[in-house]
Amino acid sequence: MHTGQLFIDGQWREGRGAPLQSFNPADGTLLWQGRSADVRDVHEAFLAARVAQSAWAEREPAGREALLRAYAECLRQRSEALALLIAREVGKPLWEARGEVTSMIGKIELSIRAQAERAGTRQDGAQVLRHRPHGVVAVFGPYNFPGHLPNGHIVPALLAGNAVIFKPSEQTPAVAEAMVACWQDAGLPPGLLNLLQGERDTGAAIAADGELDGLFFTGSSRTGALLHRQFAGDTRRILALEMGGNNPLIVRPLQAVDAALHDVLLSAFLSSGQRCSCARRLLLPEGDWGEAFLQRLLAATATLRVGACEDQPQPFMGPLISPRAAQQLLEAQDQLLALGARALLPMQRLPQGAAFLSPGLIEVSGIDVPDEEHFGPLLQLIRYRELDQAIAIANATRYGLAAGFFGEDEAEYRHYARRARVGVLNWNRPTTGASGALPFGGTGASGNHHPSAWYAADYCNYPVASQEAPQASLPAQLPPGMQL
Repeated sequence: MHTGQLFIDGQWREGRGAPLQSFNPADGTLLWQGRSADVRDVHEAFLAARVAQSAWAEREPAGREALLRAYAECLRQRSEALALLIAREVGKPLWEARGEVTSMIGKIELSIRAQAERAGTRQDGAQVLRHRPHGVVAVFGPYNFPGHLPNGHIVPALLAGNAVIFKPSEQTPAVAEAMVACWQDAGLPPGLLNLLQGERDTGAAIAADGELDGLFFTGSSRTGALLHRQFAGDTRRILALEMGGNNPLIVRPLQAVDAALHDVLLSAFLSSGQRCSCARRLLLPEGDWGEAFLQRLLAATATLRVGACEDQPQPFMGPLISPRAAQQLLEAQDQLLALGARALLPMQRLPQGAAFLSPGLIEVSGIDVPDEEHFGPLLQLIRYRELDQAIAIANATRYGLAAGFFGEDEAEYRHYARRARVGVLNWNRPTTGASGALPFGGTGASGNHHPSAWYAADYCNYPVASQEAPQASLPAQLPPGMQL
């Protein structure tokens, strides 16, 4: 167990707020304990960030890039220890946590290239385009990817010349502390990255601080909507939201059944279903082909190994983030069954512990069910007669993050692609597949048109358009009515 602290103006110190603890969801072991940041801690962090930011923004881009590369090297050196910490604090298998650290390291060079492409300096004669940082921005991180997702905001924000206030999920403070320690050891100047641990009160204090210039959030649609309302009418600040989704996956009759089964399982159950891009609704055609595919899927789902992060052989899925999250998901399944859903493979609590659930598949065809994101290993099956009906069902959601289409008729896929209302649309690939060299984000209840990944540079800078000349010059002819 580690006793944690805040990181403000380059110094580790105890918070003044309420006690905070983090537990391994697999066995309930206490991993981290400390105190939250209160309003005084928050404002002191903002003041330190404001002082540090101006000099950082004046540093040449190459200097900022060099420091980011030093951070990447620190991540490489500590990759196994960081992966093990992620696995223990989140519950995800060690193989998956290692992949998360690899993505964190890769984010550095991707961000440098994206900054140059989307937010560099351009000049065409007298016309010049430059980009400037916002100033002091906050990053609110989620628990499911406690390293990779906040890293995806922090890296481009610092690269652009901003200072950062980082509030991780209250369920993953240990990973956040390890990340910030890497930044410190890489030589980041004091005040540029400040770590404020805490729950809702800490987040509210950060969002309300008068020194805040922007907030980058990854998390639930409910919390994102609250932030959006809080920022309503405040045009001084930029708000970038990346939230969840009730993501559809349409399957058409195809030849590559095994490959499609593999990708459906990844779409629905990777990370124990705790990815915002996981498929929540599976649309299968009525008839013999769809029924045969379903039976194969049920059989394969039942064989998925669920276990603790360090189990050998490695599991496919770990526990959910907490026993409470598991209980909430079981209650959501019960509510769907009460509405008339049919349990084809009911999700159940497993003997390994209170946070462990088996993957579940329930049929909701013809039932009016709530348009909600159930964040875990619960897949809802809907049968359809024809493609346009499937498309209408897929689009019948207030969310718009991700969608998938499995089929070997390109014309059908293009037909769907023209009608899909999502920010991530994959063809014969899992919905959970995403490239850091492309934007990532959604519309509707899934985001506010500020996608991250390759497009993060867009919300970390603002453009300054100039027309420039070394001296003033008169036109050949003055405008009518003017005399000099």
